[in-house]
Amino acid sequence: MVKRIPDYLLTKCQMLRLLKICSFVLFPVLLTAQHPVTFFTKTEALSVKKNIPAFPLLTQSYNDIKKEVDEFVGKDIDVPFPKDPAGGYTHDKHKANYTLMFNSGILYNLTGDRKYATLVKDMLLKYAVLNPTLKNHPQATSTSPGRIFWQALNDANWMVYAGMAYDLIYNALSLDERKKIEEGAFKPEVDYFTKDLKEWFDRLHNHSVWACAGVGIIGIASNNKDYLDMALYGIDKKGKTGFIAQMDNLFSPDGYYTEGPYYVRYAILPYMLFANAINNTNPSLKIFDHRNKILQKALMTCLQQTNTNGVFFPMNDAIKEKNYTTNEIVTAINIAWKVYGSDPGLLRVAKTQNRVMLNQGGAAIAAAIKNNKNIIPFYPYKTIESTDGVRGDEGGISVLRNGGDNNLTSLIFKYASQGLGHGHFDRLNINLFDKGNEILQDYGSARFIGIEQKYGGRYLPENTAYAAQTIAHNTIVADETSHFNGNSDLGEKSHAQKLFSSVNNPASLVVSAKEENAYKNINLQRTLYMLELPEGKKIMVDIFNATSADEHQYDLPFQYSGQFINTSFKYTANNKKLETLGTNNGYQFIWKEAEASVADTTIQFTFLNNQTYYTVSSLIEGAAQVFFTRSGANDPHFNIRREPSFIIRKKGSNQSFINVIEIHGKYDAINEFSTNAYASVQQIKLLQNDKDFTIAEITIGGKKIKIAQCNNNFEKTKKHSIMVEKETIEWVGPYSLLYNGNQFK
Repeated sequence: MVKRIPDYLLTKCQMLRLLKICSFVLFPVLLTAQHPVTFFTKTEALSVKKNIPAFPLLTQSYNDIKKEVDEFVGKDIDVPFPKDPAGGYTHDKHKANYTLMFNSGILYNLTGDRKYATLVKDMLLKYAVLNPTLKNHPQATSTSPGRIFWQALNDANWMVYAGMAYDLIYNALSLDERKKIEEGAFKPEVDYFTKDLKEWFDRLHNHSVWACAGVGIIGIASNNKDYLDMALYGIDKKGKTGFIAQMDNLFSPDGYYTEGPYYVRYAILPYMLFANAINNTNPSLKIFDHRNKILQKALMTCLQQTNTNGVFFPMNDAIKEKNYTTNEIVTAINIAWKVYGSDPGLLRVAKTQNRVMLNQGGAAIAAAIKNNKNIIPFYPYKTIESTDGVRGDEGGISVLRNGGDNNLTSLIFKYASQGLGHGHFDRLNINLFDKGNEILQDYGSARFIGIEQKYGGRYLPENTAYAAQTIAHNTIVADETSHFNGNSDLGEKSHAQKLFSSVNNPASLVVSAKEENAYKNINLQRTLYMLELPEGKKIMVDIFNATSADEHQYDLPFQYSGQFINTSFKYTANNKKLETLGTNNGYQFIWKEAEASVADTTIQFTFLNNQTYYTVSSLIEGAAQVFFTRSGANDPHFNIRREPSFIIRKKGSNQSFINVIEIHGKYDAINEFSTNAYASVQQIKLLQNDKDFTIAEITIGGKKIKIAQCNNNFEKTKKHSIMVEKETIEWVGPYSLLYNGNQFK
């Protein structure tokens, strides 16, 4: 490594000689860097300072940070020896410390008051004493333990913010102070990541994005080319790992992140912050244009995968309360606004967030909010289909949407890959949101982040034992065994496959996918039709075929959110003694509250969610069982939420589940008035079902919906003609949809 020389000691000739021996384009930029350069530049800081009084949201955001920091100015800040898990004192204190250092560094640049630089300096010098003494955290439980925190991921968070804080006060430090901080506070952490945890550092994973960003930002802040090169191109600096590889391998071409929206929400912050630092020091690298502006696509795709209240769809190991007001999205939007320009959707989200970063993007957003009197009331949600996999060939996610604003309905269909370590066993799973409410829900993760009493804030044992299991989702379970027998490594070897879709007409949205590897010798194929009838009624038709040469038991759960209202069939409630639905694969956590035997009929179950009725109408051919269940069995520590489900069980080799989900009516509890409380679906018939075609007929409100779909030929121009019940049905393409004898429009 070339010995570092303070930039102000370099002569022009020395600089030219160093340029000639440099092998990486970023090296000369680092040597001539004018601090600050990571979070913002000196010019940018001056512009923000000028605009603070002009725009109310910028003023408010500045005052909020100043108030928080001023409480600690002149005080001795505790930098404790780490001992607690997430939610404990030392964990929360170190987390608060890196935020305090970062914010105080910003204030130093905006005010010029050295007291803010002194606050950061004193804290970093304390870390310079502490960090060299640290070994693996005493509460560490993973293969990537932290030093300051219980897991290395949190140490990476510290490095990102502490690195920016150091850069922000760099000019206020003496050479001796810089040396102490770089060698004491930073080097032990960087060495630990790049030597002891080099496999973790070089993983293609959201944790490693944070690690790369932390090491890279420290590299930029301390003018250390070696750190930066490892961050960008991996420890061996060959480019197969590192930050650029993370951008190339963790997103599909349209910006979908394989672990789901909750996790890209978390990873988008280090992506954006490190990219911003790179762009400030080497704009010629065009990092924000990389891979056809993949970071912009990632942000936009992430926002489209939220509910109208901003909550991220809780796929995989997600915390259901997280929404787009989180700090990560505030940061991402503020940087994206600066880099990619204004956007009305981002402005809507920024107004809801009600705070901005004290950077150029934040100031521009604050100005736009002040000057724009017609900010749209909701984020502009639309139907989107996102591919999965780096080449976009590993299945994907469809979000079918009808309506808008407060009357938006979103049907999520997941036919993606396993989703790395945070993925659940939920191939061909569906979820439903309506009017801002979760109707058919996903459990998300079993975890209480930041609550020490709940297993130190870590994932609970029930996360893998129940939340990730197939029965906790809305897809078929065969023989009470989860997809891929609950083996993530096996699940990673394959993915579901989209067969066809049609998403141009909001009143008639269709998507079909298949899964052939979740179970040995069982093929699953599911097709969803999201329809708005001419009368305005919204229904979803769900055709789910399971085919096999052998006999199996198939369970199809509907994890519903709401109050049980009514059924069209008689059931027996287990009032005196509860039993579990099974003994393994998540079934042991489910109480069987009621059950029924049904045969050769159309059954209906109605529940109420926030003043709206929802009915699941299901075709039963032959004999079937129905269960009403609730999670929480075998849970003495009350780690699992007590939530209901409606489960249809069929047995046989080939089985079809034809279900219609109907949105109807309104309940006015204040005025004690109920309208359209009964479903309009009267009958479901399966007219044909074989390897070539599935043809179903639904009688609703006295009219008939007829669906004819292909099961093995999905060419858009292929002509089909079939005789069913003495009637010839002809169509072109993978499906036909008739309403009262006419093509659905």
